[in-house]
Amino acid sequence: MPNESIESSDNNRGVGSTSIGVDNILVATQLKKYYPIRRGFNPLSREKAQFVRAVDDVSLTVPRGKTMAILGESGCGKTTLARAITMLTPLTSGHITFDGKTINPRINPSFLYRGMQMVFQDPDSSLDPRLRVRDIVAEPCRGLLHLSKEDIDSMVMRSIKAVGLSPEHADRLPGHLSGGQKQRVAIARAISTQPKLVILDEPTSALDASVQAQILNLLLDLQKNYNLTYILITHNISVAEYMSDYLVVMYAGNVVEYGPSELVISKPRHPYTISLIASAPIPNPWKRNLLNTEIKGEVPSAINPPSGCKFNPRCPYAQSVCSETAPELREVQSGQFASCHFVEKTA
Repeated sequence: MPNESIESSDNNRGVGSTSIGVDNILVATQLKKYYPIRRGFNPLSREKAQFVRAVDDVSLTVPRGKTMAILGESGCGKTTLARAITMLTPLTSGHITFDGKTINPRINPSFLYRGMQMVFQDPDSSLDPRLRVRDIVAEPCRGLLHLSKEDIDSMVMRSIKAVGLSPEHADRLPGHLSGGQKQRVAIARAISTQPKLVILDEPTSALDASVQAQILNLLLDLQKNYNLTYILITHNISVAEYMSDYLVVMYAGNVVEYGPSELVISKPRHPYTISLIASAPIPNPWKRNLLNTEIKGEVPSAINPPSGCKFNPRCPYAQSVCSETAPELREVQSGQFASCHFVEKTA
């Protein structure tokens, strides 16, 4: 249950589910994840409790068989949101429905983690260095599937082959693999139980540039072959554009813009999204002016965020209403939502 001392926030009204159809594999409503700040052990202290508002009233609707990218700066709450959806981090409040069933701490882990898996950012920390590849990939199968050893071995080898590794890799330790091969093992582990939803947390950011494209293409092939749904966590606009069907832009724990990826990237409407996309590196430096695309100021405190719109201290369109009232996430054109009082000025 949510802590009663946490104040309600209306900064993010959520993404409208009606905009992306009715066959949704995951629906998350008003998710909050607040981390309490402990200030000593005095039980008589009257100091008001404070919290880090990592995820602050976020709603998402993920269509089956598609890729939804969550884009934003480091520290905006992307990974915390992903971990909350997978119940790796307990929610402060909110409601999640996955494949038609409500997700809560009492749900059968076999149902949840057979249908939902996660690929973490750094394979060096997510793979047990003492286990062989075949045992790493087999771990979720042994824990979640009631199958014979022969059937599990068959699923493991099929998963290893599906990610482009050879049978000889099955008996190697992670320390004997390259960075790209380690991430392939992490992907093989994620698909070994034949899940419906895979959350990809910055799956290529720890890899060399020459390997990143191979992994992205592998993920697209697996999505087609296994009918997977992806939630992609990334700070790289190019990766989001290449991989995703829908794009969610997060800022300071809130969703500030949402819509089809092509539409959001080609015609962004929230001032933060405009600055974020404009500041992305492009091959020709003469085609952009850093002085015009730089996002001024600093990311706000997650403990004491600005009143009203959290982006207002850095926004070129900000007026007094922006610091007084948080804007609602509203539809600005067909399928595209943005939370800004003056979104008409960005058209």
